[in-house]
Amino acid sequence: MKTKSPVVRYHILDVSFFCLLLFTAGCEEAGGKKRALNEQAYLLKQEKTQLARQVEQLEADNEQLQKQLQVLAGLPEQAKSKDLYELQRIKITRYTNLYDKDKDGKAESLVVYIQPMDTNGDIIKAAGAVDVQLWDLNITEGNALLGQWRVEPDELRKLWFAFLVINYRLTFDVTDIIDKFDEPLTVKVTFIDYLSGKVLKDQRVIKPR
Repeated sequence: MKTKSPVVRYHILDVSFFCLLLFTAGCEEAGGKKRALNEQAYLLKQEKTQLARQVEQLEADNEQLQKQLQVLAGLPEQAKSKDLYELQRIKITRYTNLYDKDKDGKAESLVVYIQPMDTNGDIIKAAGAVDVQLWDLNITEGNALLGQWRVEPDELRKLWFAFLVINYRLTFDVTDIIDKFDEPLTVKVTFIDYLSGKVLKDQRVIKPR
């Protein structure tokens, strides 16, 4: 009985090992494709869930808008032609001043308190933009305007403040503007009402305390 030579035996083993490698590689490739498909299916499911939530939110918003339109449609004609509120004036309150927070003898902050008021004298949270200026009217030569700032509506609405009184509370850094606060200064405020388009102004003298 003839036996296979070692060379033939090794050749058969090499072919078998090669086939095993191809089979293993194929399995790994198939497994990788399966994982990729699973991940893609998971992401699509997540995206579908998010889209469903967005649709629900849009439907809820649309329903709310429809209710608002029904309410507005039922208002008398004279009410439709008027502002929802009628801003009459603004007032800079007495707490407006320069403040030395760290008590080192140098003012760091200008804090401005503003009250928008309607025709009845009630304080209202009017939406708008605010321009603030700080003046030293004792300066006869040179620029008497020490600093100016603007607060946009998105920022202003966050500054509604209620402690001793209700008002807008605006704070500005004056570290590089004021060296010494030993003479009266003047704060000027311009309020642009975004509902009516009115431009209202007020000013107040602040004194060292």
